[in-house]
Amino acid sequence: MLDRRTLFSSLTGFTTAIGSIFGSREAIAAKPSFKGDLDPRGTVGRLERLPTLDLESQQDFLTGFRKDMGRAFRRVGSQRMAALFEAKGLDAFSDPSIETILEIAENDHILGMHVRTWVSMQQFTWSTIQEVLYRDPEKYLAELEAADNAGPGTLELNPDMDLPDHVKHEIHIMPGGFVGDPLGGYVYHYGTNNFSIGRNNQDEISIGFANATPVPSTPTPNGRPLRILEVGCTIGRITIALKERFPDAEVWGIDAGGPMVRYAHMRAVDLGVDVNFAQRLAEDTKFEDGYFDVVMSYILHHEMPAEISNQTVNEIHRILRPGGIYFPIDFYTGENKPSPNASQKYRHWWDHRWNNEVWWEEYTDLDLFGAMQKAGFEASEDGPAAWIGRKNLVGTKPV
Repeated sequence: MLDRRTLFSSLTGFTTAIGSIFGSREAIAAKPSFKGDLDPRGTVGRLERLPTLDLESQQDFLTGFRKDMGRAFRRVGSQRMAALFEAKGLDAFSDPSIETILEIAENDHILGMHVRTWVSMQQFTWSTIQEVLYRDPEKYLAELEAADNAGPGTLELNPDMDLPDHVKHEIHIMPGGFVGDPLGGYVYHYGTNNFSIGRNNQDEISIGFANATPVPSTPTPNGRPLRILEVGCTIGRITIALKERFPDAEVWGIDAGGPMVRYAHMRAVDLGVDVNFAQRLAEDTKFEDGYFDVVMSYILHHEMPAEISNQTVNEIHRILRPGGIYFPIDFYTGENKPSPNASQKYRHWWDHRWNNEVWWEEYTDLDLFGAMQKAGFEASEDGPAAWIGRKNLVGTKPV
């Protein structure tokens, strides 16, 4: 195991860097608003700008840093791992065990620096956003409250829900996780913009996933899906995009995180999109049998234990009508298979160990295709290309 003191020694200079703002006054587009809406620095298209220029600059720097790490550091790390294996007379691409990988990599300063800088970047991404929000949290709580009963669309919160342990983890080391920080929706929104290296600032990636979601070939009265659900919707970017694609459909997004769906509803109201959000569990949705034509999820299954993942597949099968479609977009679905090389396995290990990806190891052993077949789906790994340009798993409930 990597030495914790070495791995987590402090780095300096991250939060002092400055970047460029996201757009000019002329680029700020008009959008619907509700009473209590905060636009302290206006909007750029669909994106409300961050409340301070300092925070915007910090996030711009961190986004650029993440982009460089994704290119240079990952390449250097892969080359370093291959060299270390070669020095031991081993092949880094022959599916080595994680025990062998850690024995070779645990004391290497280059690989340690890669992990340390990546984790620091992640920590700064969250903390810089939270620090600004919590200078005046009541302002943002009031904004959420103003939208709670506004329309279009509905919001269902269940504050007395008995939350299972698996939803309480601080996934991606996001302080408070999806359920514990009342302002978590804000933090998640702008933090994941960093994850996508700014390429989802206008929901571009989310819209692409919504547009790639397949629809049943069996007919409905108007030939289009009547009811659509996104499971594990977080802040509802794909859910909103699904409604924009199918404006006549009844569209729902559910997530165990109350702060997530509360923010999702506020944003849908702000955008004027009629979507229903509810705080519910993926494995126990509370919907009636056969209710939906289409259910989709995005990077859901690798964030839950394998047992809950299998329960979720069964639950989705229950709430789909005959002929309905389930489209789970995640790592290792369809053509996107795990690589057996040492560098990739090492990255997954430290993502699990230091980034609180709690169920990575369970997920890599999960047979989602088999679970869908066992639940009763006609499963195919030749579904639409919606995940890094590769085909994806899709399941159809037999008629």
